[in-house]
Amino acid sequence: MTTLSMTQQDIGTLTPDDVANLAVRLEQDDYTNPFEALKDWHLLRAIAFQRQELVEPYLYLLDLETYDEA
Repeated sequence: MTTLSMTQQDIGTLTPDDVANLAVRLEQDDYTNPFEALKDWHLLRAIAFQRQELVEPYLYLLDLETYDEA
């Protein structure tokens, strides 16, 4: 799974194991630069919006809060 070219169609083909591997990378936070971590975080967030059932066990990694942007 490459995070650079992940599209909506690709997100539709992710398996629970793919998301678990992504979550492990985020939990370990062993990246060579902060931008790699940010890419994984954004990918997990995109998955949460499109396939929430896959991300439910890992929502704590997103630290989502309700914002009043009105």
